[in-house]
Amino acid sequence: MTFSNITVEKDGLIATVTIDRPDALNALNGETMRELIHAMHDIDGDDDVAVVILTGAGKAFVAGADISELSKMGGMEAREASKLGQMAFSTIENLSKPVIAAVNGFALGGGLEIAMACDIRIASSRAKMGQPEVKLGVTPGFAGTQRLPRLVGFGRAKELLLLGEPIDAATALSYGLVNKVVEPDELIPAARQMAEQMAARGGAALALVKACVNKGTGADLETGGAYESEAFGLCFGIGDAQEGMKAFFEKREPAWLRKRNG
Repeated sequence: MTFSNITVEKDGLIATVTIDRPDALNALNGETMRELIHAMHDIDGDDDVAVVILTGAGKAFVAGADISELSKMGGMEAREASKLGQMAFSTIENLSKPVIAAVNGFALGGGLEIAMACDIRIASSRAKMGQPEVKLGVTPGFAGTQRLPRLVGFGRAKELLLLGEPIDAATALSYGLVNKVVEPDELIPAARQMAEQMAARGGAALALVKACVNKGTGADLETGGAYESEAFGLCFGIGDAQEGMKAFFEKREPAWLRKRNG
């Protein structure tokens, strides 16, 4: 599929998805949301992709939702736009492959919300993050009120949501909102290095670990443990566990049984 607002590049086992509306600071409109859903579905079914990097073109990661589009909406239209954004971000969150957000600049409103839907966030030291929606008289619409407390705790989340003030990358790191901060020219190499390390792991194990964390977080410990036991057994059932342990004893790299390039 040809996209107008995003680009998808594949290099080895890594796919890089770039939101490509630099003149609009990569603001998220409806068309961009739909393109992200299509791209992620394509990637999910591609056995030759193990890890995804999500970033933005130009000086912004994503500066927010497209206010020029939102400003023309009534209540029902806004509700549907919120549902579309939540669907797009849930597609990212529930992708069977790890997704690393390379936050290269402004990640405000919908920009922070899409970053929070990713599994890992690496930020440029110049990045600014926040949920400024209250300054426009609205709430976050793409599940920011739900993901932010889960990442940074209720107190800090409410401060960010109720004040609407952005924070810098160093503060985001101290809050646990990002995993790592690097200099701007090191951002994509750092994301790429982490992606390559992940891609060398067992493909089924990556998908199952992600699913266990996502499903288990909203469950009690017993239910989460049951998910994990099923996942653990599946790794043995498909043969990856045996290959990984055999490679460990033979001091070589594993030849995972999932499909690889070529």
